[in-house]
Amino acid sequence: MKKRNDLWKMVSLVMLSAILVAGCSKGESASEAAPASVLKDGKYDPPFTITIAKQQDENAGKYINGESLNDNVLTRWGEQNLGIKIQTTLLGGDASQYNTKLRLALTGSEKLPDVLPVYDTMLINDLIESGRVKEITEDISTYMPDRIKEIYKQYPTTFNPVVRDGKVYGMAIAPNLTEGEVMLIRQDWLDKLKLKAPTTMEEFEQVIAAFTTEDPDGNSKQDTYGFTFSGKDSYNTGWVSDPVMIFSAYTGKHLPRQWYNDNGKLTYGSVAEGNKDALAKLRDWYSKGYLNKELATQGAWDALSDFTEGKAGIIIGRPWLYDSVKDVEKNVEGAKISAYPTIQAVNGDKTYQSAQLNDGVFMFNKDFQNMEAFFLYYDKMYDAAFSTGDFKYGYAQGYDYDIVNDEVTFDPTKFNTPLEAVQGVGKMAFTKNTPSVDGPGKSYFDLANGAKPDTGVLIQSASKDQTTKDGYRISYENRDVLLPNEFNGPPTPTMQNVWEQLTTMEQETFTKIIYGNEPLEAFDTFVKQWHEKGGDQVIEEVNEWYSQARETDVMSLMNLK
Repeated sequence: MKKRNDLWKMVSLVMLSAILVAGCSKGESASEAAPASVLKDGKYDPPFTITIAKQQDENAGKYINGESLNDNVLTRWGEQNLGIKIQTTLLGGDASQYNTKLRLALTGSEKLPDVLPVYDTMLINDLIESGRVKEITEDISTYMPDRIKEIYKQYPTTFNPVVRDGKVYGMAIAPNLTEGEVMLIRQDWLDKLKLKAPTTMEEFEQVIAAFTTEDPDGNSKQDTYGFTFSGKDSYNTGWVSDPVMIFSAYTGKHLPRQWYNDNGKLTYGSVAEGNKDALAKLRDWYSKGYLNKELATQGAWDALSDFTEGKAGIIIGRPWLYDSVKDVEKNVEGAKISAYPTIQAVNGDKTYQSAQLNDGVFMFNKDFQNMEAFFLYYDKMYDAAFSTGDFKYGYAQGYDYDIVNDEVTFDPTKFNTPLEAVQGVGKMAFTKNTPSVDGPGKSYFDLANGAKPDTGVLIQSASKDQTTKDGYRISYENRDVLLPNEFNGPPTPTMQNVWEQLTTMEQETFTKIIYGNEPLEAFDTFVKQWHEKGGDQVIEEVNEWYSQARETDVMSLMNLK
């Protein structure tokens, strides 16, 4: 009898083990169990692992000192100082590849990492619907540090994509109003042609015409043009190589590919009447050679090349863009770039730009039990933004800053062990970018108005070249032109069926008009078809979502008021 009971116990254990394995095979948490000991003096002992997914994107680069993705100065810091190991178990090199890998992990048997940065609203929706991500309403209320709560209070709409039925399934990644765009202009060309930087549409046209026809580079050839931008994916990139200023000059706050609250109702900017005038202007400029002849095939980064090579005179982008195009000052003798505000609208108002409030959202494996540890680590990542703690000046001495002769420096060529470029830690943290609270460039504005560089953020800003400083100062002074997209929810039912078709029709129509392959009246036909082919239903559904989003008091749910 005893042998039979022992056999039954053994069979039961095997069955239980099989059930547990089967349960985990559907992609449950890859993290270790909760720490054996409670958090003590800000550190877990013994250390445990939090697994993450990561899109490296433009922050992918070389490591130094023999380091790698899961063994570098920042991962070692986390283990030594917090008792938290950060391990990347799902990696994508760009947005498309990352989304594909994350979706495969969601729909297949692969384990989902503990922390999931997600950048696609449809994927956010699918993760919530799958039941495999954690509801974190109470976790935010309980574990989010006070200084981070104060940041999230400023950006309540960033929770819109992750709220379902009064429950919160994620949180914005480092919410912050990003910097605005400025015009980067070949100052040497302006000076040679005795022109001033344009402030109106008329002046802008005069400048780009002169840059095209009056041989600004002095080589006796007509091989330059005025304005380079991207026309490949949309006419509102929101960051670099952006022509949206021209559209806003005629449409105001109704920007292409963006939703705007017009007297309580969301409207879609691409079908606004003023777009026709903007397209007419671009069409005229294109026919005269003021624009890149290949603009329809130019991605945002592709459009930079003509400027960098000395062929184009004006490009628009965020202030850091100067660092990506300043090689022209090395490659072309006498070349000089200056930063200026974007031009006024035709009615004298300012022109508007897209504003980004966050770069994706954090979501979490439903079985992840270490939210307190996540918030501890996340809060430490903000030390560099607040110039406090271990990261007062940067994340790693000798990497993104150094101290030489008792002076903090951000010039990598002056480090104790010189580097060709600053070794940023974005690819080492658990997101592709590190947190900031500097807004559109407040530190640069403060420095321009007499502030002393006595914090890490101010010292770093003071170390930048003058063109970058000017760009950020201009950005901050004109932060009122930054417009967040009012629709940041998942694609509506009709959107899922027709949106790709509508946006393709939009892009093709705009480009054909600019190229002169379709008459200007094609815009009217496009607008009519856009409404008939699902646009009206999309507008109705988007506004239903908007009404529900405004009725949900997300901040009260998490005790953040």
